[in-house]
Amino acid sequence: MSKILEPAKRFFDACETGKGWAGCKEYCLPDATFSSQTGVLAEINTLEDYCEWVKDLFIPVPDGHYELLFFAADESRKTVAGYGVFHGTHTGPGGPVAPTGKSIATDYVYAMVFEGNRIQHVTKIWNDTITMQQLGWN
Repeated sequence: MSKILEPAKRFFDACETGKGWAGCKEYCLPDATFSSQTGVLAEINTLEDYCEWVKDLFIPVPDGHYELLFFAADESRKTVAGYGVFHGTHTGPGGPVAPTGKSIATDYVYAMVFEGNRIQHVTKIWNDTITMQQLGWN
């Protein structure tokens, strides 16, 4: 039985439902890092800051929700991968423009690296450019 799969699932759900760092930190090392080769997230390098960024996304996209399509652990590499689609519509205040009423369905993958039973690092694989276009944010 995997020791990392369940905490990864709980982290994924807490993060993707906008619980912020307060709802995610129990699954992570305090100094957990974050990376993503995206323009939108270029300045974010801690998992705490990323969790807060996702939380803040629920202001302009209050109906945001994820659809989980794949979740698996590679025990030998102490890594869990989760693939989902994030859905939502820009109806709330915030974002770079006034509410557009436009919706997103954006694919993304988390690669979560563990130290023991807590997340040490998350890499997000995501096409932020397409997402921003879908929302009418660029």
